[in-house]
Amino acid sequence: MKASGSRGSNSANVRRYNERLLLQALRRAEPASKADLARHANLTNTAVGGIIDSLEKAGLIEYSGRRLDGQRGQPASLIRLDPRGAFGIGVRLDRTGIETVLVNFAGDVLARAAVDGVLPHPVAALKIVQRDIEKMLGLLSAAERERLTGIGIAQPFDLGSWLRELGLPAETFRAWDRTDFADALGRALALPVFSENDGNAATTAELFYGHGRRCDDFIYLFLGAAIGGGIAIDGDCLRGASGNAGDIGVIPVPPSRLPSAPQPAGAWDILLSRASLNSLARHLHYRGAAGGNRVDLEACIEQRLPAVDEWLDDCIEALAPALRSTLCVLDVPMVVIDADIDGGLLDKLVARLEATLAANAPEARGTPSLVRGSFGPDAGAIGAATLSMFFNFSPRAGVRHAGIIKTQEVNHAA
Repeated sequence: MKASGSRGSNSANVRRYNERLLLQALRRAEPASKADLARHANLTNTAVGGIIDSLEKAGLIEYSGRRLDGQRGQPASLIRLDPRGAFGIGVRLDRTGIETVLVNFAGDVLARAAVDGVLPHPVAALKIVQRDIEKMLGLLSAAERERLTGIGIAQPFDLGSWLRELGLPAETFRAWDRTDFADALGRALALPVFSENDGNAATTAELFYGHGRRCDDFIYLFLGAAIGGGIAIDGDCLRGASGNAGDIGVIPVPPSRLPSAPQPAGAWDILLSRASLNSLARHLHYRGAAGGNRVDLEACIEQRLPAVDEWLDDCIEALAPALRSTLCVLDVPMVVIDADIDGGLLDKLVARLEATLAANAPEARGTPSLVRGSFGPDAGAIGAATLSMFFNFSPRAGVRHAGIIKTQEVNHAA
């Protein structure tokens, strides 16, 4: 009896894996025919046909027309993800703000709410987030709410750390180190909640909806209040023992030479003290310019203030060797860089960083391609919303079990 049950269980697991594999192929190649999907997923046409029927009945895919490219015979039917097949809500908690988004199965942002300013006490933040989520749930019909895969929380794991380097008040942030925000939110909403490091969450969004549709291996960097990151290997996000793999922000670097920078207690500083929007805002304030929020920072960048270039020189001087060291360990073909603001800063940073890496590349080592991220300021929130999608629909979802506060398989999960 045990052997029979095991075979049945294994068969169900294989079918579920193949369904998720086909959904991944569709994300990368849509719209696609059944023959296209069979090639991408390395499955037989017969197997693909059965899976397609199952996914269509589950409401996860839809037919979007026929291919009209002059081929012989009957035109092939084209398939794509049904945007209404699933929904996710994501919350990004950052030291300088809160952002909440509602995302559909195609990765479209359907609703957004944001609070820009120093992150409040956890109790106040919980009220804000619960209010915004309840408003977004109200935008979904009863049938659509049944397709909500869960709530995702993306936040730095150590919000109460490195406050001196970032110039932030200790009183509020120390409380975050004693708070399990995801657990509190799950209890308040009675919904499955997924929690992840903000860098890993944004990396997951790139894997699921961005550059990961074309490249399985890359380093991801995000320039926010601090600088964070993640590592994509073989189409999955590498977490590490504590979930902090890819946390490039704490790599040791020499102290800054900017007059606005506080000097470290020891001989070394850490990267986030030099490569972060808080260090840019600090330097702008030192030079007499307003840089208190994202709007102010973008205005200073667009005005091409000399202080911005001074900070950028200091940022690249620290970031380039830190990234080169990371590349020596992780032999990846791509580095994805995104930021909370733009105003022309991101293109300039990418170009300067790429030139510096190439000029200082070790013998017999090249420089990977550096590309802009897909989501800009929304990266963390979309990444948070993607966590539940990843768990329910990715063939590489095994590592996500550790981050689940509450979990339930949704009825339509592949």
